[in-house]
Amino acid sequence: MLNKKEIAFIVLVAIILAFAISLVKSLELFLYILLSIFIILIINIIAKKVMSYYVESEIEVKLFEIRKYGWTSGMQLKHSFPAGVFLPIIFSALTFGYFTWMAGLVFDVKAKIHRAAKRHGLYSFTEMTEYHIGLIAAAGILANLVFVVVGYLIGLPAQMNFVKLSILYVFFNMLPVYDLDGNKIFFGSLILWSFLAALVLVALIGLAFIQ
Repeated sequence: MLNKKEIAFIVLVAIILAFAISLVKSLELFLYILLSIFIILIINIIAKKVMSYYVESEIEVKLFEIRKYGWTSGMQLKHSFPAGVFLPIIFSALTFGYFTWMAGLVFDVKAKIHRAAKRHGLYSFTEMTEYHIGLIAAAGILANLVFVVVGYLIGLPAQMNFVKLSILYVFFNMLPVYDLDGNKIFFGSLILWSFLAALVLVALIGLAFIQ
């Protein structure tokens, strides 16, 4: 289900986020956060893969990169900025570890050949609609939120840290900017984005009461 390149990106982002969050205060803390983030990423990506299967497409996970710094076509960087690598470290350094950028992965999607042949004719339009792409992105966010509830209901101290990281992860990925999940959901269905944003807001409020 995951190719070698995708696995490499997942491991890289998990290590960077664990480093940025823990600031290597202790090896035990670093390893625990690393494991938690790895699980969060896997949950998110598997849910997207499953949803993409049901809408007859396939996705490939890649590193979050910024190519444009404005709205016009001329406002492009000469080389892509690997935001998934540097933003967590920059945010963590500027806030002394209190605030870390959590969105490190995005995805590309393409329709399967049989989908195009069945719905549009063999050599016709094969692109996925923004609505379907939004559904795929939403599946990952919703899966993470479900595990937030599961982790909270279990109620053990270790699960509470997993819950906090999951909430922060969905918050950053719900931002409707660049190529993040939130942007895909926002342009795919404003109603769906609003619904998920409300859930994330409730989770953020609840985060203040989690010890």
